[in-house]
Amino acid sequence: MDNLHISPAVKRFRFVGILTVVSVYLLILVGGVVRSTGSGMGCPDWPKCFGQWIPPTEARQLPADYKEIYTAQRVAKNKKLAQTLEKLGFSQVAGDIFAHPTQYIETDFNPVKTWIEYLNRLLGALIGVFVFLTVVFAVPYWRRDRPVFWLAFGSFLLTGVQGYLGSLVVSTNLLPVMVTIHMALALVIVAMLLYAVDRAQWQIEQVSFAQTEADASANLKLQTPNGSLQWGLLAALALTFWQIILGTQVREQVDMVADATAGLGRDTWVAQLGSVFNVHRTVSAVVLLLNIYVCYELGQLARPRLSRLAVLILGVVGLEILAGIVLAYFALPAVVQPVHLVLATVLFGAQFIAVLAVARARKTPQTIAPTDAPHRVVA
Repeated sequence: MDNLHISPAVKRFRFVGILTVVSVYLLILVGGVVRSTGSGMGCPDWPKCFGQWIPPTEARQLPADYKEIYTAQRVAKNKKLAQTLEKLGFSQVAGDIFAHPTQYIETDFNPVKTWIEYLNRLLGALIGVFVFLTVVFAVPYWRRDRPVFWLAFGSFLLTGVQGYLGSLVVSTNLLPVMVTIHMALALVIVAMLLYAVDRAQWQIEQVSFAQTEADASANLKLQTPNGSLQWGLLAALALTFWQIILGTQVREQVDMVADATAGLGRDTWVAQLGSVFNVHRTVSAVVLLLNIYVCYELGQLARPRLSRLAVLILGVVGLEILAGIVLAYFALPAVVQPVHLVLATVLFGAQFIAVLAVARARKTPQTIAPTDAPHRVVA
């Protein structure tokens, strides 16, 4: 890439965009830690924590009737939410809010859980800043490649919606449907940010790829991905998305079992999980087989980027299944739960990038002839 010069604007956007994506994955990891440690209600209100910007560290800093206070606040907020949902036609969801058994239950103050949840919120606020900076540095693409700007701007708007959903997750005391929507929207934001960064640097990668291949071999014949591979990747991506949603529902069942057993007899929890766990475990086998197929096909194309993506996808699938086995047969160790979640979202991201890469490979020339690449500036 000696003859390839990248403008400062492109470098800044790539750096901030990649930093933002990594930060979102870090937030997902921290969110998994929050769930695995039972810290989701460590702060009973939002955006403050026990009515303070800096959370308390001792129970004596709270009023004696703090449980009644925050339960009343949450119920009042949820009544307004339920009324709004009913007006929008979501009567079932509105009814679920007050049918949930933990609606009127306030957890005891625990300083460790409070600060775990509070740090999760601080990281979320920081990511909001990163996403905003991504929009700022995407402004030059308004003229150069407008979809990049709109992807960045759309992810910023959805990050605001995600923050609001986070407040509803708290107010509804981790209502399962709210947790599921919260997770699904996080994946949508990840996909939009990945697409923005990938699209922005595609021109650079295309020139670099041409130079590398031209130097390596004369008149290298590149195979064009077929339609079945593209559909296979899309199916794998959709299946991973569904599997993550199923995983959140399994996690909710684990929480219910833990509450019912008062946290005791952890080695019996898996046996008490419902049909969703069995479906989740069965789908994992389908995920493995489908990804083996698409990765084999990717490797046959003799395209370095697609081959690297195939190795990444298979590696993550292997680690993900290994983590699932550890969870299922070793009493759901808390330390593995957030790792299992993050690996699933990394797999989703890798598959999404592979979908974009294959779509572009189907449009690029099949033959790259050796040539002295001209001096080129990517602005």
